[in-house]
Amino acid sequence: MAPSHVLKCCQRVLAWVPVVFIALVVAWSYYAYVVELCVFTISSTAEKVVYLVIFHLSFVMFVWSYGKTIFTSPASPSNEFCLSKADKEQYEKEERPESQQEILRRAAKDLPIYTTTASRAIRYCDRCQLIKPDRCHHCSACDISPLLFFRCVLKMDHHCPWVNNCVGFSNYKFFLLFLMYSLLYCLFVAATVLQYFIKFWTNELPDTHAKFHVLFLFFVAAMFFISILSLFSYHCWLVGKNRSTIETFRAPTFRNGPDKNGFSLGCSKNLREVFGDEKKYWLLPIFTSLGDGCNFPTRLVIMDPEQVTVSSQNEPAKSSGANQPFPPTRPLSESQNRLLASDSQWVESGPEDENVKSGTKKHIIVSLES
Repeated sequence: MAPSHVLKCCQRVLAWVPVVFIALVVAWSYYAYVVELCVFTISSTAEKVVYLVIFHLSFVMFVWSYGKTIFTSPASPSNEFCLSKADKEQYEKEERPESQQEILRRAAKDLPIYTTTASRAIRYCDRCQLIKPDRCHHCSACDISPLLFFRCVLKMDHHCPWVNNCVGFSNYKFFLLFLMYSLLYCLFVAATVLQYFIKFWTNELPDTHAKFHVLFLFFVAAMFFISILSLFSYHCWLVGKNRSTIETFRAPTFRNGPDKNGFSLGCSKNLREVFGDEKKYWLLPIFTSLGDGCNFPTRLVIMDPEQVTVSSQNEPAKSSGANQPFPPTRPLSESQNRLLASDSQWVESGPEDENVKSGTKKHIIVSLES
């Protein structure tokens, strides 16, 4: 059996195959469009110039965003989420899960974490040996990468084989722009090639070496456009809901239980959390996302009026108990305060609003936390 490091080396090489495939397809599409279509097929000079200018603009933005998605390293938790040497040794010696959880609760009491496992335990990664921040997950695919010390990815969405990288807090904006610009690139190519595709297909143009490239270029552009459209639409929906792909299938667990909309602040604020405050940078693949990837504003809807009496002054004392896995509420960061603006208490429209309007006396309190 081959040594494990040889297998990992082979995995690392094979992981680049999808990226190389996309790069070759894009390189061929550039040649087919610029040379075979614009130079050898289109006779009108004005049409050539217009097509080439728009094509190169979309091509540059597509390649730029694709490259940023590939080569931006996933953000990992800071050292404050790692156990101290003493806590780590004590954790490894303990065999009872209850004792291990007590160690984790003690270590997490000053950390900005508000989600737990489904069993209400502190989220801890045994492989990276750190307490997971909210929305952070361990990526098994990134285990083969020698460039990452921690394989826990902040606000992990998914591991994408087409970019050979984890899509998370540090490059999610780039990934969205990559999908958008690839969609526009394919749409423009397919739309401008269509008339020449029909002419070649009906033999209105003479058979030349450009015929194969033009015919195949239309099929490839149309195929990629259809496949990317569904993925881009899905991620636009995720951004509007402030969810990751992982959270869609497994809702994060808060104080009041699982809540798939726990991080949603409303469509506008959700959009700004990914793209930033300055709209002039939204369409550029440069990092403008708000926050640090470790703490996020949350929306907790507490339906039980008996649980509402807890104030920010006595919460630290309660959270230190054995049955309270959550740390005390911490102040929001500057970017999160900008994001929340003057909103202190609000409720997204839903079934609860109907009860309030109808006069039903149901206690609903919404609190925003980091």
